[in-house]
Amino acid sequence: MEFFDSLEPFLRTYWFIALPTSLIFIIQTAMTFIGVDASDGLSADFDGNLDGGDAPFQLFSFRNLINFLLGFSWSGISFYDVIPNKTILLLVALAVGISFVLVFFYIMRQIQKLPEDNTFNIEEAVGKTAEVYLTIPEKMSGKGKVMISVRGSFHELPAMTENEKITTNSMIKVVRIESNEILIVEQI
Repeated sequence: MEFFDSLEPFLRTYWFIALPTSLIFIIQTAMTFIGVDASDGLSADFDGNLDGGDAPFQLFSFRNLINFLLGFSWSGISFYDVIPNKTILLLVALAVGISFVLVFFYIMRQIQKLPEDNTFNIEEAVGKTAEVYLTIPEKMSGKGKVMISVRGSFHELPAMTENEKITTNSMIKVVRIESNEILIVEQI
C-alpha cells in the first residue's frame, strides 16, 4: 500500500479505477471464451425502455461500463507524466474510454454479421448482367453458360435465349429463371 500512498491523488484515482476494472475485464473475457458468459452487451443492466428501434445492442451495459473505465483509467495512468495539464489529461482519458466503447460496438457489429445466410439463391440472378462464358445457341435450341456475380461471388450457370445466338464474351441480362436451374437471358 505504500505505492498508492506515495502517489498524487489524481494518479491514485486512476489506479483505483484501473485495477478492479482490469480484474473484472479479465474475468469477463475468460467467461466469454469458455462459454459461461451468455451476455454480450445486448441488453441494458437496468429497467428502462431503451429498445429504440433496431439498435444492435444497448449503450448502457455493464460490459460497456467496464470497457469505458478500462480505456479511461489506463490512458490516464499512461499519459500522466506526458500530459502535465490535468484537464487535458482528463479529456484525453475520456476520449480513449469512449473510443474503447466504440471499438467494442464495431467488433460486435462485425461479429453479428457472421451468422448471415449467404446461401446462393438462383432467383437473385434475375435482372443482373453477366458475361457469356460458352456460346448460347439461338431460340432455346441448346444451353450455353454465363459467369454471373451474385452477392459478390461468381457462379457459372447454364443459360438459354429466346432470341439470336449469343457469342462468348458478350454481355447479357437475366430475364427469368426456367426449371429452377436455367437462366433465360437476352443480349445487352
